[in-house]
Amino acid sequence: VKLEESGGGLVQAGGSLTLSCSASGDTFSDYAMGWYRQSPGENRNFVSAISWDGLHTHYADSVKGRFTISRDSATRMIYLQMNTLYPEDTDVYYCSATKTDYPAADDFWGQGTQVAGSA
Repeated sequence: VKLEESGGGLVQAGGSLTLSCSASGDTFSDYAMGWYRQSPGENRNFVSAISWDGLHTHYADSVKGRFTISRDSATRMIYLQMNTLYPEDTDVYYCSATKTDYPAADDFWGQGTQVAGSA
């Protein structure tokens, strides 16, 4: 499966942003999907995951209540709605996928999209 993120950009503290990820090359419903983020020199950290059927979701404690993951099977897209953004949310965000390992969902990766804070 090929994953491609979009939607990153500059955001002010307290603001909102929605990231998108398109999936191609394989049957979308075969994959649980997720989002991770990574700061320079640090490990890639789990943010959120959504099950194959979209009925189950998981979130890192740091984003619970602020971020929402969703998927659209018709368009083969997943989304990460991010609200009330903190400076520590500025990272490169990666879309991920798995056929079997939920909620880790870390077998396949996109190239990443940058979320940066503006002054």
